Amino acid sequence: MKGPPNERNPRADSAFRAIQAIDYTVIFARDMGAMRDFYERVLGFPLLRELSPRWIEYRIGNNTLALAKPSRTAADAPTPNGSASLQLAFKVSAAEVDQCADELVRQGVTLLSPPTDQVFGHRTLFFRDPDGNLLEVFADI
Repeated sequence: MKGPPNERNPRADSAFRAIQAIDYTVIFARDMGAMRDFYERVLGFPLLRELSPRWIEYRIGNNTLALAKPSRTAADAPTPNGSASLQLAFKVSAAEVDQCADELVRQGVTLLSPPTDQVFGHRTLFFRDPDGNLLEVFADI
């Protein structure tokens, strides 16, 4: 698709082009207690701050991962049990993918797939959090 830049990207002059990173990600938790236990105890994410029992933040690298009970979207239908709301991918080294898998199994977490070398150049590991969200640990190989 050739043509002037404005045809290929009609939003080239958008103010949103100033966005350079995702600052924080919010997971709407159905079961806050189970989710907090999973992210703190099982995954070992360091607690950044707890603004209230309905909003808990973890620092992951330069980003913040927050667990929240929905409030702005209270009129929205809840996500049905058994369906994921999102997928998060956490990047580590290739050896650490296997170490993470071993640690998850020791913690009683069911793996959806064991560490696997993918044809697209990643070593991947998939599992779910207590609310059913899909989590991936991966490495470039």
